[in-house]
Amino acid sequence: MGPRLVMPTNNGTGAPRSSLAERRVSALAVPPQHRPGDGSFLQAVDGRVSEDLRARGRVRSYNRGSVLFHEAQAADHVALLLSGAVKVTVCDEEGRQGLLAIRGPGDLIGELGAMEGTPRFATATALEPVEALVVPASAFRDVIAAHPPAVAVVMKMLSSRLRDSDRKRAEFGTRDSGARVASRLIELADRFGEPVEEGVRINLQITQDEIALWTGCSREAVTKAMQAMRELQWLETGRRTILILDEAAIRKRAMSA
Repeated sequence: MGPRLVMPTNNGTGAPRSSLAERRVSALAVPPQHRPGDGSFLQAVDGRVSEDLRARGRVRSYNRGSVLFHEAQAADHVALLLSGAVKVTVCDEEGRQGLLAIRGPGDLIGELGAMEGTPRFATATALEPVEALVVPASAFRDVIAAHPPAVAVVMKMLSSRLRDSDRKRAEFGTRDSGARVASRLIELADRFGEPVEEGVRINLQITQDEIALWTGCSREAVTKAMQAMRELQWLETGRRTILILDEAAIRKRAMSA
């Protein structure tokens, strides 16, 4: 099912009513998984930048499994995630898929191709219902150029993502599958976790197959690692939910060889 365009409505006073996505970004009472993450693009840029982007873009809604853009497509727009999460995947020449990252509220995706004028290097797929501000590539470049501090934000973001990619590649050669799974669980808890009485609940709809792609492990290895953590009472798992019971133990396991 394709993306659904969400248009702001008029409140009868002549002023446009703020969209659901805008209210989610600004409201403090929304669940943690719908808030911009610390260090995200939306948190880092000046408010005038986000307002200019909203003025030049459109808010779209995507169902779980919908593709925001495909690898090798023309990079004709960027997407600023307002709620929900997406997975960023690539395929090699033999058709094998790899999961590069999970992006959530406040994150910018598709910016590299839009700035360079090159085709998409990855595919972005909604892991759950997503709302995103879609901005034409030319408009995005114009807004960034009009706000020089935003250029530094984009460069810092790209540098951080490069370091994260290098770190994960290093993990593949120095950490066993259990440590890699533990590392990704901590990453999910830090970004999408909701503190509860028992620990930290991860409500993101991510499957063990997706964790396997993200860690470079087989699905069997992920299943074994998760089972071991359950037996140690470090976590509990439900239908597409993960409850972290002993965060310190999982963090320590993530650093082990």
